[in-house]
Amino acid sequence: MAVIRVAFTIDSLKLGGAERVLLQWARWCRDEGWQVLVITRQGSEKDAYQVPEGVKRLVEPTLVPPLERLGWFAFPFRVMALRHLLRCHRSDLCVGVTTLPAVKLLLATAGMSLRTVVSERNYPPAKPPSLLWRWLRRFTYPWADLHLVQTRQIGTWLRLHCGVSRQQLLPNSVTWPLPDREPLLDPDDWLPLQSPLLLSAGTKANQKGFDLLMPVFAELGRRDSSLHLALLGLAPGRYRGLDQQAWLRQLLDNEPDLQERLLLPGVSGSMASWYKRANIFLLPSRYEGFPNVLLEAMAAGCACIASDCLTGPADLIRHGENGLLLSPQATTTDWVEAIAGLLEDPKRCLQLGEKAMEVRERYDAVRLRRDFLEALRTLHHG
Repeated sequence: MAVIRVAFTIDSLKLGGAERVLLQWARWCRDEGWQVLVITRQGSEKDAYQVPEGVKRLVEPTLVPPLERLGWFAFPFRVMALRHLLRCHRSDLCVGVTTLPAVKLLLATAGMSLRTVVSERNYPPAKPPSLLWRWLRRFTYPWADLHLVQTRQIGTWLRLHCGVSRQQLLPNSVTWPLPDREPLLDPDDWLPLQSPLLLSAGTKANQKGFDLLMPVFAELGRRDSSLHLALLGLAPGRYRGLDQQAWLRQLLDNEPDLQERLLLPGVSGSMASWYKRANIFLLPSRYEGFPNVLLEAMAAGCACIASDCLTGPADLIRHGENGLLLSPQATTTDWVEAIAGLLEDPKRCLQLGEKAMEVRERYDAVRLRRDFLEALRTLHHG
C-alpha cells in the first residue's frame, strides 16, 4: 500500500493552541507510517514547540528583496512559492490551520490533484480578519475537500456564511498526564505553600479576558491577604504593540501588596504543577474556539469557572455539575461572588474537580486520533 504524504501549513510554531494541535496531528500521521511535512511562513526563531522526530519541517522561501518590499501586494508570489513547495513534496493531502494559511493553501492548490483540509481554530466572527481576507475566505473555503470544526457553532457559521458543506466535528483531544517541557517553573518558587491560588493561562490577554480579572482580584485580594492570582503564558515585552504584563499591572489598583500577589511568570512548560497547585481555574474569555487550557485544567481536576462565550466553554462545562459558567455580561460582582463561594467551600471545589476529570474520557486522544486519521484516509482513497 502506498504511503500517504501529508503536509500541514500554519504561519508559525509560536506558543498557542492551534500550533500544539497541528503538531499533535503531525505525530498521529507519523505514527501511522505516513510521510509528514510541516510548512511555516515564519522561521524556527519563532518556535515555541519542537517539531516531532520523523516529521520534516520546511519554511516558505523568502522572496527576493524587491518583492518583499511590496508587502501585501507580494501575496500572489507567496502563493506561487507555496504551490511550488507542495509540488516538490508531491503531497497527497494538505491541511491548512487557521484562516490566513488556509486561504493561501486553497489558492496555492487550485487546479492541483491533492486533497485539501481546512481547520479554523476560533469562532470566525469573534476575531474577523480584514475585509479583503474575509472576501478571500468566503471565495476559497468552499473549495476545500473537508473542514475540521471544533464545535457545532463554528460549523453552522461556516455553512451559513462561507458555503461550507463538507465538515467533520473534531474537538481537541486531551493529553493526560500532561508532559513537562522547558521552561520549567515551579509554583512553589512563586508563592507560599499554604496560600490560595487563582489560576488562568493564555498568550493573548484581551482574548482571555485577563483585564476583567483585575478588579475581581483587587476585591478578593483585600478580603484575603494570602490570596494570589497567577496568569501564565504572557511573555514579557510587547505583543502586537502592547506590553500585556504592564497593561494588566496598570489596571490593578496600585497597592504594593496586591501587585506582589499578581504573578506573571511568563511561559511555563510545567502546567501540570500549576493546575495541581491551583484552588480554582478561571477563564473569562471574550471568545474561544475550543479552549485547550480549560480542557487541560478540567482533566487535572481543577474546579473551573469560565465565561459562557459564544463557543467552547459550554462544550466542556455543564454548569453546576463539573464547573461554573458565567454569562459573558457577568459583572465584577458576579465573578467575585462565584469565586468567593468556591473558596469558602473546599468540598464543593473538590466535587466539581472530580466531575471535571471526566473530560479525560469524553475527549480521549485514542478515539479522536482514530476519527482524524480515518477522515484523512477516506479523502485520500475517495
